[in-house]
Amino acid sequence: MERDCIDFVRRYIKCQVHGDVIRAPPTELHTMIAPWPCSMWGMDVIGTIDPPISNGHRFILVAIEYFTKWVEAESFKHVTKKVVASFLRDHIICRLGVPETLITDNAKNLNNDMVDGLCEQFKIRHRNFAIYRLQMSGAVEAANKNLKKIIRKMTEKHRDWHEKLPYALMAYRTSIRTSTGATPYSLMYGIEAVLPAEVEISSLCILMETKLEEADWLKQRYEQMSLIDEKRLMLFVMANVTKNAWPRPTTRKSIGVHLRKATKYLNEFCQCRMRPKANLLQIGKGHSLFKRCYLAAEHSFW
Repeated sequence: MERDCIDFVRRYIKCQVHGDVIRAPPTELHTMIAPWPCSMWGMDVIGTIDPPISNGHRFILVAIEYFTKWVEAESFKHVTKKVVASFLRDHIICRLGVPETLITDNAKNLNNDMVDGLCEQFKIRHRNFAIYRLQMSGAVEAANKNLKKIIRKMTEKHRDWHEKLPYALMAYRTSIRTSTGATPYSLMYGIEAVLPAEVEISSLCILMETKLEEADWLKQRYEQMSLIDEKRLMLFVMANVTKNAWPRPTTRKSIGVHLRKATKYLNEFCQCRMRPKANLLQIGKGHSLFKRCYLAAEHSFW
């Protein structure tokens, strides 16, 4: 049954249409490790998104927490210095505490007197990186990519994607991150979130909790809160191990990932001619889309 479920999900048409096509060879991984939760945040802007949505918003301001991989995001018509300062104050400082470090690129809307004054007021160290410098911006760029992929799969009309943004954030926060082995929600709050699907179809966890006595329920909650420090400590240890063990030098001429002869895959070729939409949703105009659904892929690096 588990294998059938995996095959069914991999054949889902939207996952095939919006799946990644990796052409670049693998490069050395540079992992930035935050010492504790909510201590280091990265901030970036997605946009310009054309055509604009119904309310005129064309940008998404994204912030990611480097320890738990928690993401905050909101859409705006223009990302001005006032918008960035308000986002930093309302979504990060007042909601999750004062961070130690804020990492942004050299864009003027992210580096100005209002942001610098806010950082000076709360003793936040503001660090800058060059654009597309993956050693420092990799986490926030990955968050941008994942958010766009989620919104792409959820949106039917390109002018209402802002309505799907809260659901995309929930999907991101409740999905297990490969780098941490846990969901950002569990690392932030110590328990897993109740998903909308669990309300319609009660899961085993929900059914068990409804039958617990109040004393047993309080005991279970206490145990969950006690284990959150252990989870975070294991995450810190795993991040250090990954940082030391993962890097592997490669060259631009190297062929990074290939499929062995025993690998089975499903090929489907189709012609997609779609009218231009927002760049979040654009598949391509007049392009041939070659979709591959790998059933049993074995990866090896040269």
